[in-house]
Amino acid sequence: MRRILVIRLRSIGDTVLATPVLSTLRRELPHAEIDIALESWVAPLLEGFEGVGIQSIGADAATRLRAAARLKKRRYDAVINLHGGSTSSTLAAATLAKYRLGFSHYRFPRTYTHLYGSPADLWGTTELHSVEQQLALIGLAGIKIDRGEPTSLPANDAAEASVESRLDTSERIALLHPAAAYETKQWPAENFARAAEHLASKGFRVSAVAAANEAATLASVRRAAKCEIASFTDLSLPELTALARRADVFVGNDSGIAHIAAAVGTPCVVIFGSSNRVHWRPWTQAPSEIVFEKFACQPCPGDICREFGEPRCILSVPVANVLTAIDRRVELRTEN
Repeated sequence: MRRILVIRLRSIGDTVLATPVLSTLRRELPHAEIDIALESWVAPLLEGFEGVGIQSIGADAATRLRAAARLKKRRYDAVINLHGGSTSSTLAAATLAKYRLGFSHYRFPRTYTHLYGSPADLWGTTELHSVEQQLALIGLAGIKIDRGEPTSLPANDAAEASVESRLDTSERIALLHPAAAYETKQWPAENFARAAEHLASKGFRVSAVAAANEAATLASVRRAAKCEIASFTDLSLPELTALARRADVFVGNDSGIAHIAAAVGTPCVVIFGSSNRVHWRPWTQAPSEIVFEKFACQPCPGDICREFGEPRCILSVPVANVLTAIDRRVELRTEN
């Protein structure tokens, strides 16, 4: 194998959780060129990942056609598709690679040369984390894998300097991420305010991050909190990574930012609502904890609450349970 393409489209979390596959390929096939195809908006997250090139895939049809032509010119020997949707399957086929690997449930299955039944064929169970599912694809193809392969993200000197210029990094930093894609995954702002106050009382400099379109959520947390919170809605993905790396503890909803914090070894407390806890829990060797309330309807698609009309799963998570989890993670970090 001279040249290999990994395809992993979609979100921040999906990208972070694909890094164990990249690390494994880099270790087991040291002489091969390895690229990963990512959506252009998330591609900066992996810029500088050792031994891996990035192929950015735009959002519109014209740019994706150009990307397909570009990938074909790379003359890949093998394509490993970790996504399986229509776009990624089309891109895999467009490479004309001799080996195109995927799972049998992927779209356009005839475009693949090698299809495997499911990750359960390797692990013997369907109760799997996203990382385990993705590692299974290359494991079934005969590549030696380590089930505990960690996620990782590259450091970026410019991003580190930018964060230091905007935040006093000489203090202990607690990083909050109170936003989420769905209401069923978003713990109330006033609860995050109580967490911020608790962290501030322990001497942490509290910071909070969100996307620009989630600024209202940060504003709600600041209004409800009786402590200072440094909030940011304009950080690039490398800057978010740098801030998470510098933080002493992360507290947030199940999100891509939580996976960034886990990947850089920051102790994490992640609050779960509708999400699949087995599949999306932090994948890290650092101290981490998930906090949740059990409901028979979990997990669910999460777009709306079909059971109660309101997302009781996330609304019912007690503040006291999160504060206790924070204390445990901070204590473990201090001991380590």
